[in-house]
Amino acid sequence: MHSIVCIKEIPDPETPASAFAIDPVAKRAIPAKDKPPVISPFDEQAVEAALRIKDAKGGKVTVMSMGAPSAEKILKHTMAMGADEAFLLNDPAFENSDSTSTAYVLSQAIKKIGQFDFVFCGRQAGDFDAGQVGSGIAEFLGIPSVTLAKKIEVQDGKARVERAFPDGYEVVEVSMPVLITVSNELGEPRYAPLKGIMAAAKKKVPVWNTQEIGADASKVGAAGAKTSMLKLYIPVRESKCEVIGGENEEEMAIKLALKLREVKLI
Repeated sequence: MHSIVCIKEIPDPETPASAFAIDPVAKRAIPAKDKPPVISPFDEQAVEAALRIKDAKGGKVTVMSMGAPSAEKILKHTMAMGADEAFLLNDPAFENSDSTSTAYVLSQAIKKIGQFDFVFCGRQAGDFDAGQVGSGIAEFLGIPSVTLAKKIEVQDGKARVERAFPDGYEVVEVSMPVLITVSNELGEPRYAPLKGIMAAAKKKVPVWNTQEIGADASKVGAAGAKTSMLKLYIPVRESKCEVIGGENEEEMAIKLALKLREVKLI
């Protein structure tokens, strides 16, 4: 079994609101100085899904990320967890990508790698939460896709996938190769052991650009984007407090009820 996992580097979700900032001109988040980027949580669970397939059926796990050179750190983290190899897709031409051009670049890199049984992605990125890249990759590769997976098994040469829903789950069976997006219901990803961390530190992460993955320059980055970001900003939340007074608790309760009715909350 060969599984390919696509991961993304994002600003640390634990960054305090006071340390979070936006560059409104570049339309990008400004990383906090003391909070380095991390792997998107859903993507780490996608790595875990691939490793569980490897544990059960043997085979190989390949991880890739399209991003800045700093993404090498999260790629080595996945190799410390148990992935066999990793590739970084980095090229100035990839900048200002949207979901479509990102999916195209990743699909081209997957084609370069060759034969595979699974492509795993997180159900959505932990920064913009669009949840579109995984399905886009499947479309470019011409393979079936299953989203929101909470459990994946291989039975009789097919993938049996449990899909998570708010009120339960459904089970689907799909032929391979297949792309699967993994949800948090899969469970916690494994910790990287010290031995794995030391081994991953010594491994090389090849870097591929547009030419090396055989991509059409008109379909990558801003050139291949189908959408454009009009504005990126931190929402302003205004609140107002009104104190309800009265001679006693009964009077205050009546005034509160009348106020809530006035603003149509009851």
